[in-house]
Amino acid sequence: MFRLYHEFIESVRIAFSQIRANKLRSALTALGVIIGIVAVTLMGTAIKGIDAGVDRSFAGFGDDVLYVTKWPWRGVSDWWTFRNRRPIYYHYARQINEWVANNPDGPIKVAVPTASRGTNIVRGEYRLNNIWTLGTTADYARITRSDLKDGRFFSDFEAQAGRNVVVIGFDVADALFPGESAVGKLIRIRDQNFQVLGVAARQGSFLGLFSWDSMVAMPLTTYRRYFRIGENGEIRVQVDATRMAEARDELRGLMRRIRQLSPEQREDFELNEQGTIRAQLDPIKNGIFLAGLLITGLALFVGAIGIMNITYVSVKERTKEIGTRKALGARRRAILMQFLVEASSICVAGGVVGLLVTAGATQAVTTFVPSFPLVFSGSLIVVALTASIAVGVASGFLPALQASKLDPVEALRYE
Repeated sequence: MFRLYHEFIESVRIAFSQIRANKLRSALTALGVIIGIVAVTLMGTAIKGIDAGVDRSFAGFGDDVLYVTKWPWRGVSDWWTFRNRRPIYYHYARQINEWVANNPDGPIKVAVPTASRGTNIVRGEYRLNNIWTLGTTADYARITRSDLKDGRFFSDFEAQAGRNVVVIGFDVADALFPGESAVGKLIRIRDQNFQVLGVAARQGSFLGLFSWDSMVAMPLTTYRRYFRIGENGEIRVQVDATRMAEARDELRGLMRRIRQLSPEQREDFELNEQGTIRAQLDPIKNGIFLAGLLITGLALFVGAIGIMNITYVSVKERTKEIGTRKALGARRRAILMQFLVEASSICVAGGVVGLLVTAGATQAVTTFVPSFPLVFSGSLIVVALTASIAVGVASGFLPALQASKLDPVEALRYE
């Protein structure tokens, strides 16, 4: 065992001395590995970034909420079927909450009506166009997971009285009240003054998904006074996340009774959840994975061929050295290990450079495009270095095996 350890240390020393002696050749040889490692790590950071971005966008909406809507959150082919459905009325929430009161141990916790549309917001010389404005009840504070940076959410009394009060997103507050607190100040919506009660903490958005940052929430009673509730109404129902399937079935049956649908009639509403949107992002992630896998495979294959070729050249150049070492008693495994370590060292060096390039690219993208979060994790480092070593061993094995089988007499006579 001690001899093997000593042979390995000697192989590492020889490998690094050869790499230092042929810096340019080693760098060009490692180029294919560098490209491959950059591809595989960028692919991993992009996929993890998509997951992180979706989680961040949905963080404020909770993963225990079902959305009763007119339209499904997926592509539809029979557009007219969904277009002709009845709207989702806000008073459905009251009927669901009555059921919840009579069934306190059921899987449904609370139903919150919401309606939304884009509108313009003005404060002095500042103006924001097409800001998503949400009308809801005070119970919305129970189902949202967004924290408030300043102030508070409107109360049930304020909601029922139809007060002109709002809670605004972080970006809205930053645009209308730069450098100052928005709480207690007035903004104008539909030529009416609204008092800002609270400002949501920054949440961030991704791929245009929902985000509290660019939203405004007001009491539903107030919303109905200035906007018409039509096609955009929905009911958000918080359920027991551990009983999601049961809650979905219970809510579906409850909505059928509320809509007075007979057993033979098809449902004219949809129960949506976050998983629907997550599933729609799977093709994007799969596309990134396949493209990255193809580029990675080609780059590593080209790199492996280059390393194998250079290792063969190295064996030819050092044939006399190999003969001398074998004549002095070096074992075949020592010669084999020497060239394997040399090939693997070039690959590992290429892997490290590839990781540095990926880290720099990730930092640049995060700085200039903060809405696309790339996640550079420790697992990617392990994968990259493992792939580098595997390519080095695979590409260097045949030349190393040839070197170990050289006859010392023939090797010493080689010119």
